[in-house]
Amino acid sequence: MPSYVPFKLPDVGEGLTEADIVEWKVAPGDEVVVNQTIVEIETAKSLVELPSPYAGVVHELLAEPGATVDVGTPIIVIDTDPGGEAAAPGDEPESETSGDVLVGYGTKAPSSQRRRRRGAPAGAHADASRPAAEPEPAPQPAPPAPQPAPTPEARPAPVASTPATPATSNSSAVLAKPPVRKLAKDLGVDLDRLKGTGPGGIITREDVQAAVESAQPERLVVYPGDDRPWLDGGTVSADGRTTRVPVRSVRRRTAEAMVASAFTAPHVTVITATDVTKTMKLIKKLRTDREFADVKVTPTLIVAKALILAIRRHPEISAAWDDDTQEIVYKHYINLGIAAATPRGLVVPNIKDAHRLGLHDLAVQLNELTARAREGKTQPSEMTGGTVTITNIGTFGIDTGTPILNPGESAILAVGAITKRPWVHKGKVRARWVTRLALSFDHRLVDGELGSRVLQDVAATLNDPARGLVWG
Repeated sequence: MPSYVPFKLPDVGEGLTEADIVEWKVAPGDEVVVNQTIVEIETAKSLVELPSPYAGVVHELLAEPGATVDVGTPIIVIDTDPGGEAAAPGDEPESETSGDVLVGYGTKAPSSQRRRRRGAPAGAHADASRPAAEPEPAPQPAPPAPQPAPTPEARPAPVASTPATPATSNSSAVLAKPPVRKLAKDLGVDLDRLKGTGPGGIITREDVQAAVESAQPERLVVYPGDDRPWLDGGTVSADGRTTRVPVRSVRRRTAEAMVASAFTAPHVTVITATDVTKTMKLIKKLRTDREFADVKVTPTLIVAKALILAIRRHPEISAAWDDDTQEIVYKHYINLGIAAATPRGLVVPNIKDAHRLGLHDLAVQLNELTARAREGKTQPSEMTGGTVTITNIGTFGIDTGTPILNPGESAILAVGAITKRPWVHKGKVRARWVTRLALSFDHRLVDGELGSRVLQDVAATLNDPARGLVWG
């Protein structure tokens, strides 16, 4: 007989509690093998592909794309014995049909509704897959009416691989592709009220967007090429003046981390300006060096090396506060975090044991880390265990700021814009490359003197890179 095995969302990181379903790679009826990618999830500010721990046939998908699922919640059911003989009515074990197996997924449905012929459409009604051996319903006095839509109490059909049709539309009467239906649902547009302009009267994305624009006032601000991705998945108010977007994924986790940090660690920030003309000359030289031809050399690379050297000279700044034991944990290593602005939001992956790397290897790690972050491929392990972070706000033309610590870290260094400014050099005012540095630190761990010394050490190295003696 068929063997239905639920696969529960695992903890793919340290202390993961939930994840968002991004995209299913399989659909009901598909055959899968062990380690085949079945779903892409987003958690800890990264995208992760989950492999199947079982071989068999996909029976049900238990979570729709975009849903937030707690760790330990079943997300898919796989039939690991698809060739087995179907059980007779009433013979199926209770453990395979009990609602206790799939907590929170809906009320228990009869086993005849749960079984479906292999290869049947994902959204087919359960009655269409009733085994031949199951008794037919008693004849009715009159021909039965068309099958009504499932009631809210009924168990939902298996999730299809395409977005759901908007609840306000009659899917049998409206011609529209699944992506267009999804767009209409997200924007609150009733497809029944639209006249399609596509071939054969099919409703297009342009038809849906035109309906939205005609019902809403003009946006306050519009920039060329602005597609407003931050409004995706939002609900527009009746008057079109506001859009409510659920706080999910990267934005929610960033907010939670920043609030926890701001209200847990007493922040102190010290700021200084420094002449980095020699650093800019070094960068120019390295960009023409054969040994660095395979990597991108940026100011962030030299700042990272300068910060590593400063921490090695003042190792007591590499620490964490343990509230549970009321202890200071000094860390004899440097996991250097690099704050990266990505289309999915702010992420801060870290380079493990950065203190062991020479300048070239550090450049390689830095390039690869930021590239994965921008592609949304940062792994959960890269997001944990950081000791100190660099955030380069200068890329946005900002002089300086007061950054907030990553939870569990002792310090964060903000690097401002590097610009030519009047500077007293050898007794004369000259145009020099200058930047401002701001170091925020946890005042429970780091006194003002220590924080100031570390910042001044970084500034001095950027002022004269040869001060680092050996960059390798």
